[in-house]
Amino acid sequence: MRWIWIDKFTEFRSGQFARAIKNLTLAEEHLHDHFPGYPVMPASLIIEGLAQTGGILVGEAGEFAQKVVLAKIPRAEFFGVACAGDQLTYEVTLTDLRAEGAVVDAKAFLDGELLCDSEIVFAHLDNTRANQIFGPKNFVFTQQLLGVLDLAKAQQRAKELDAGAGADGEANGPPAASPAE
Repeated sequence: MRWIWIDKFTEFRSGQFARAIKNLTLAEEHLHDHFPGYPVMPASLIIEGLAQTGGILVGEAGEFAQKVVLAKIPRAEFFGVACAGDQLTYEVTLTDLRAEGAVVDAKAFLDGELLCDSEIVFAHLDNTRANQIFGPKNFVFTQQLLGVLDLAKAQQRAKELDAGAGADGEANGPPAASPAE
C-alpha cells in the first residue's frame, strides 16, 4: 500500500507555489498506534505530506520528465501537534530549481497557525541510471499521487468555466472530461 498524505490541492501555481490540505481522521490506522489514547499525527508524516506537496510541485515544473526524490531535510521545526479531527494546510514555495534538484520552503498550518516550518531538498535522478536500478516504472509519481494534482486542475478548469458563464449570463453545464495534463 502506498500512502498519500495530501487530500486535495487548493492552489497550484506551476513552478512557484502549492497549497494542499490533509484531513486527519480516526479512520487512519496510524493515529491509533501513535500515542494510544491520544491520536497525534506523527511529525514524520507531516514532513512526508510536505514532501509530497513539494515533490509534485518540483516534478510538475519539469513536466515529470525525471524521478524526484527527497534528498534531505536541512531544517524542520515544530510548534505543536495535530490530532484526529484536525485539518492541516501545507504551503510549499519553490525557492531553487536546477538540473540536479530543487529546494522548497515548506510550512504546515493548523487553524491558521504555523505548526511546522521546514526546508526540503529534492534530487533529480538521472533516468538512465534510475531505470537500471528501479526499472522504467515511475515509483515516485504514481497515478494515485498524480490524481490529486489532476483533480485540482479539473476543479480549476470548472471554476474558470463557471466564471466565464457568469460573465455572459449563460450556464455552460459541467465541463467535459479531458485527459490528464
